[in-house]
Amino acid sequence: VYQQSIGAVCNLDWPRSNFLVQVLDDSDDAATSALIREEVEKWQREGVRVLYRHRVIRDGYKAGNLKSAMNCSYVKDYEFVVIFDADFQPQEDFLKLTVPHFKGKEDVGLVQARWSFVNKDENLLTRLQNINLCFHFEVEQQVNGAFLNFFGFNGTAGVWRIKALEDSGGWMERTTVEDMDIAVRAHLKGWKFLYLNDVECQCELPESYEAYRKQQHRWHSGPMQLFRLCFVDIIKSKIGFWKKFNLIFLFFLLRKLILPFYSFTLFCVILPMTMFAPEAELPAWVVCYIPATMSLLNILPAPKSFPFIVPYLLFENTMSVTKFNAMISGLFQLGSAYEWVVTKKSGRSSEGDLVALVENEKQSKQLRVGSAPNLDSLAAKEELYPKAEPKPKKKKHNRLYRKELALSFLLLTAAARSLLSVQGIHFYFLLFQGVSFLVVGLDLIGEQVE
Repeated sequence: VYQQSIGAVCNLDWPRSNFLVQVLDDSDDAATSALIREEVEKWQREGVRVLYRHRVIRDGYKAGNLKSAMNCSYVKDYEFVVIFDADFQPQEDFLKLTVPHFKGKEDVGLVQARWSFVNKDENLLTRLQNINLCFHFEVEQQVNGAFLNFFGFNGTAGVWRIKALEDSGGWMERTTVEDMDIAVRAHLKGWKFLYLNDVECQCELPESYEAYRKQQHRWHSGPMQLFRLCFVDIIKSKIGFWKKFNLIFLFFLLRKLILPFYSFTLFCVILPMTMFAPEAELPAWVVCYIPATMSLLNILPAPKSFPFIVPYLLFENTMSVTKFNAMISGLFQLGSAYEWVVTKKSGRSSEGDLVALVENEKQSKQLRVGSAPNLDSLAAKEELYPKAEPKPKKKKHNRLYRKELALSFLLLTAAARSLLSVQGIHFYFLLFQGVSFLVVGLDLIGEQVE
């Protein structure tokens, strides 16, 4: 992952004297840090202005890391800052396609590119994630950018005007969604955002359910933390009424609170319970037509994923347990709201990236031919950063998720009860939803974890 990302950024097509690369390492693993440092030194020898920064004290996680980097004295020499997460691989022309959009627009604070995924067809889990994220970029980001000049910063593959960051208070460590936090504060200050749907930056989707679950927990608890902190600021701000309504209802409440609450309570609690209470009845349009319509609308931006519409509906209802739990923990500031778990990635590349990597490596070797190694410096580096002992390879296994398994038992029992009482469409929904919870609870979706 680190080789692909650093290599892609160092190969950006831009005058080398006009840009500086900071590699921000928060790792507490000595072997990982040594590898990253070695990669940075390789690019330094090839003339790239790249710096390696490692934090020993990891306060504030990503927000603290960005804040520390922006406090460096040399930052004052630059007008813009571009941020890439560790698994992102920008194309060579990324800066040429984004930075010119700031020209003549002094009120533009952010230009955001969309994500594309090198492993979207890797397994069923990545296919279902791709549906969600296609809707997010094609609809949410594009519509908000076009009509409101505002959207949530995605935390990566975006170019910020440094003046906008400073005017908005800089990076803050108060939530686990530092990207959304700075975007909201910049919006309240009057800065405008541009979203470029035709500029893509390749990245990687988590391939295991464990990694995806941790990521979704952070993505749904963080916004609720932030909502508590900035609600009064939104009300008091000078932005228009409709922008306030959009921030409070559509941006914070609808996707992050109302929909997970609706999915969890209706499909995981109320519907199965009605099977044990003959006098209670839910009409078919509530059970079938509304969720089917919502799923159809979500899948439209990714038409190639249409065959997965039924698994998508069932999986989204299954994920509502994690999202609902995260929403509650963030809203009421419970302990799990402040968890920060790095989303594990595999370092996958597209075929084109691999070919380019081989070509770049060949060129690098040709440039280094004939240069004798400095044995003294190598020995000194060996003393400073001794090689870590190789770790024993861990076996992969399936985890068991108790909440999902418990709900699977409830739903399958309700399905059996529905069959006995001839409940029609309710039986099929409960059966398939129960099987969906069972598959996820037994960790049979996505890759296994170590």
